[in-house]
Amino acid sequence: MIRWEPGYLAKSKAGHDKGEIFLIIREEGEYVYLMDGKSRTMEKPKKKKKKHLQPISYRNEAIAAKLMADETVMNESVRQAIQYQKNTNPKKQEDVR
Repeated sequence: MIRWEPGYLAKSKAGHDKGEIFLIIREEGEYVYLMDGKSRTMEKPKKKKKKHLQPISYRNEAIAAKLMADETVMNESVRQAIQYQKNTNPKKQEDVR
């Protein structure tokens, strides 16, 4: 089952950001809004079509809880969550399909 819920990570499959990992902050139809804590922040998220992303079966529950409560998520927390995923699975990014 594909997860497009806030707090999950996704890897870009297309575009100039191909290969980058982002955190999903919200879903709207065929689009999701993403942040990476660096160039894409909570204030300036990236809007990307789902078909251009590969979901990763990792969810940061603390960040997800803040997103669900409409609280601000710190960029540093997002960078740490993405780095944790990269360190845990350096070669393999799981597809949850």
